Amino acid sequence: MAFVLPDAADADSPLKADELQVLRAQYEKEGYYVGVQTKFNYAWGLIKSSSRNEQQEGVRLLSDIFRNAPERRRECLYYLALGNYKLGNYAEARRYNDLLLDHEPANLQGSSLRGLIDDKVAKEGLMGVAILSGVAIAAGVVGGMLFKGAKRR
Repeated sequence: MAFVLPDAADADSPLKADELQVLRAQYEKEGYYVGVQTKFNYAWGLIKSSSRNEQQEGVRLLSDIFRNAPERRRECLYYLALGNYKLGNYAEARRYNDLLLDHEPANLQGSSLRGLIDDKVAKEGLMGVAILSGVAIAAGVVGGMLFKGAKRR
């Protein structure tokens, strides 16, 4: 029987609106003195969202925790990687995920997320090559037509 890594399940499973609202209400209730755990929970919920603005806010909150609570950095790494992945910031996603895997090489979610990041980078790289090739061909055709037109004069 082959061993299959679990998917980075959080990538595409947003919380229900009422679940996120519970986290938001607790975060807002604590106000200026919000605890690190409350902030982390809310950021986690935002990262899972399908809204780009909420994902960005989640990454911002996790980045704040990462900077200001050194004892919580390891916990932030996966969700910072996931949030950046969902936002299309693949270099940042890879950087955070690699840090996680440096500390926890056997982390299955991190390994799964690495695969997702690598697949996206490869896919977008191929699309970029195809676009550049198309532009080069079009430029060659236009250049050839202009050159041919200049010869006729």
